[in-house]
Amino acid sequence: MERSIDKCRPGRLLVVEDEEDIRGLLREILERHDYIVHVAANGARALDLIREFPIDLVLLDISMPGKDGFEVLSAVRKEHAPTKLPVIMVTGLGGRADIVKALQLGANDYVTKPLDMPVVLARIQTQLSHKRAVDQIVSLEQDLERRNEELESANRQLQKVYKQMKEDLESAAMVQRALLPDSPPRIAGVEITWAYRPCEELAGDILNVFQLDDDHLGLYLLDVSGHGVRAALLSVTLSRILTPLPDQPSLVRRASGNGNGLEPTPPSELAEELNRRFQLDLRAEQYFTLFYGVLNLRTFELRYINAGQPGPVYLPRDAKPQDLTEPVFAIGWVPEPHYEERRLQLRPGDRLYLYSDGLDESVNDCHERFGRQRIVEVVESSRRVGLAESVARIVGAAEEWAAERFDDDVSALAIEISEPASG
Repeated sequence: MERSIDKCRPGRLLVVEDEEDIRGLLREILERHDYIVHVAANGARALDLIREFPIDLVLLDISMPGKDGFEVLSAVRKEHAPTKLPVIMVTGLGGRADIVKALQLGANDYVTKPLDMPVVLARIQTQLSHKRAVDQIVSLEQDLERRNEELESANRQLQKVYKQMKEDLESAAMVQRALLPDSPPRIAGVEITWAYRPCEELAGDILNVFQLDDDHLGLYLLDVSGHGVRAALLSVTLSRILTPLPDQPSLVRRASGNGNGLEPTPPSELAEELNRRFQLDLRAEQYFTLFYGVLNLRTFELRYINAGQPGPVYLPRDAKPQDLTEPVFAIGWVPEPHYEERRLQLRPGDRLYLYSDGLDESVNDCHERFGRQRIVEVVESSRRVGLAESVARIVGAAEEWAAERFDDDVSALAIEISEPASG
């Protein structure tokens, strides 16, 4: 039986005294002080009452017929610690040896006959106050232990959920990476390379290069706002939409005007169609930037639109690099924008670098951006190395600037015209 004291009551006492007059007097005085009082005339009855009621303190006479106070005390201590059930022994004057023995057996305190009631009441109150304090500590420890168990259980559950989420994210990341080109298409006269660094398992960036027909190459780099699952879902959706199916019309390849086969969709029309389909959702605050181009593989003319992307950087073979960034709305920002198609005539030795804003917006410890000018400078300084090495240097320089940590997805795509155009 739990023997903690209710803070709203003085306590439940057991008076064990074989003399009826003293027993009755003690009961009357203690009840006058609002204690609940049980009385026992002998040791056997006392032990029964302790088993029957949640006694808070025992006032126990040593000298009794049958089981004396020492025997009762020994029996009590086998079941209840001194902090759980205080026992005050009552002994006669001159009973020094009895007091020592009682304390050795586990008594909490003692009083002597004839009883001085203010002293008795004070010692009862002292023992009950001590018991209340101990009970409170034990209760707090039990509550803490219970809370720790609950926290450990919650932590185990969180770890289980986290493990599942991590596995799901890794699986989703594998699916997303599978949408990237395995290797550059082998096209005479054109070299292609890219870099892709998601800042989390899932990225909002995606890029691709694909052959539209024998004479045209399609390429894009897009960046969905935000990070994580929401951005990745839109990124994957756009990748599927922008991937042409063999010999079938799609968003990037439409029926030709003469009805004979398929032809590339003009970049401006593709951007306007995407804008119609993906208007800015104010609840999700999602939009995306896009560079999309169609490269004529005979003339090496690039027709492109750049909807909100930084760059591209154009590196002519024998001239300074040019940053072709211009202010144009991202896809979804306005209902009916006009995306003006640009044309860039590429020649042997020319390079074109596309990149997402995670590259130029990477910041160092002083919160300074890497910036487009530094990208242009690295492009210029990498002119004499291979195309793949030049892209690696650009990304590496930004990564070093950002102390090896990108706060946003980073992607880059570069092409180089390596042979004279034919025809």
